[in-house]
Formats: sequence, structure tokens, C-alpha cells
Amino acid sequence: MAGLFRIARNPDELSTLPYVLWVPVGPAPLVLKAKDVWPRTAKVYCHRGEWPDDADIVEETPVRSCVRRGVAIDLVLDRYRENRSQFVLTTLKGGREGIFWQTAKTTRKTRPGMRLPTKRSAAGVLPIVVDTRERYAWKFERQQASLTKRALTVGDYAVESDGEVVGVVERKKLTELAGNVVDGSLLVMLGELSVARRAAIVVEDRWADVFRLQHVSPAMVAEMLAAAQVRYPNVPIVFCENRPLAQEWAYRFLGAAAAYADEEAVDL
Repeated sequence: MAGLFRIARNPDELSTLPYVLWVPVGPAPLVLKAKDVWPRTAKVYCHRGEWPDDADIVEETPVRSCVRRGVAIDLVLDRYRENRSQFVLTTLKGGREGIFWQTAKTTRKTRPGMRLPTKRSAAGVLPIVVDTRERYAWKFERQQASLTKRALTVGDYAVESDGEVVGVVERKKLTELAGNVVDGSLLVMLGELSVARRAAIVVEDRWADVFRLQHVSPAMVAEMLAAAQVRYPNVPIVFCENRPLAQEWAYRFLGAAAAYADEEAVDL
């Protein structure tokens, strides 16, 4: 065991952070004032404090492990439920420290509102070719890109170098991908994509959602996706959780493909 995780009431009744946490990390514990006793529905804001002399203990729980890894402190408690959490130390506007207490569940809930980067791709402002048959196409509003529409031989989005396609992305929703697995067309698609210099399939859903499919066997889909990746390892199938993240990943992939094509041309 790695000591005790303690929660006490903050003796300062005027404070907006009513609890004090004792986090046994390293040779000296980290003491934090916190807004709640566990991050159940959202991340809990904390900041450094002092342990009260006559602490009014709310909870004491044995700790299995408490390890700092960079800006994060991973805490695992010795209990069945609500046992894994993480403290993330970050810098807020104005340079002051901010500490957030989170779990995997609360992190997933906040992801849809995350701020995506606006930095240019590895190839700069990226000219992207969008296939004319692509319905509800990505617009890359948050990325530095220019779009043109043209019929592509393979894929939904592409980048070119000297008139040659050097990077391709095929976009999928999970239900569509599962249908391609069942009817066998996924292997045909992967065969076509594998001819491109750089290619990937990007899925606008999470890998975990494969196991929530209702009209097809999740185990079969997972098994066949694994087999397809082994057969065509040069065409990754990437699950990106939602549309904005899938779009961002595709932008970075296409930018890297264009930049690498330029490097290859220089080497030649």
C-alpha cells in the first residue's frame, strides 16, 4: 500500500472549495483544496492548500498506487468502485497554476467541447482535393486548408504533389464500416487504397462503439477488422471518436503525407 488518501472539510467556511485532499505522492503529500469529494459528473477544480491542524475527516481510503507522470498524478484507491482518478497540473491564463481532478468518465464527457489546434499542417496551408461523390463532406473550417472538388480514383480526400496523389483518406461512420465488413467490400476498398502512396481509413466513432453494434455481431466485426489490418498493414483504420476529431486527424495525416512527398522528391 502507498499510504492513505484523505478528505477533510475545509475549516474556511467562506471558501468556494469546501474540502481538503491529502494525496500521498512522493516523499511529501500533495495537499489540495477541492470543490467536491470525487469527480463524478465533471472535472473537479483544485488548488494547493494546507492540511488543517484539527482535520474534520470525511473519508480515509488506503491507496494502491499514487504516481506522478509528467503533469499528471495517477491515483488508484484500494476499493471496488470510484477507485481510479487523475490530477492534472496545468497553467491557466495569466500564468497561474490550475489543478483538475478527473476520471476517465468525466474526461470523455468534456471531449466534445475540446479546443482543436489551428496550427498549419506539416506542409503548410494544405490544398485538399474532395471527391465529388462525397456526401456531407468535411469543410475543414478549423484547419488551414483550401478545398477543390474533383472525382478521385480512390478515397474521399487527397493531397497531391506535382499533379500526383500522394495521400488519401477514406471517411467512414461505424455503421457504414460494419456494413463493409459484413458484405466483404472492406477488403476490396483496402486493396484499392493500398495502391496509393499513403492512405488511411478514418472512422467518426470510437473503437468501443464496435461492441455496441446491434444488428451485427460485434465480435465478428472486431475479428474481421483485425484480420483486414493484418492483411493490409499499410492502410491504417483509425477510430477518432467524432467528426471534428476525425477531420483533424485526416488533416494532419494529409499534411504529413504531402510534406513527406516533398522530402522524397528532394532525396531523389
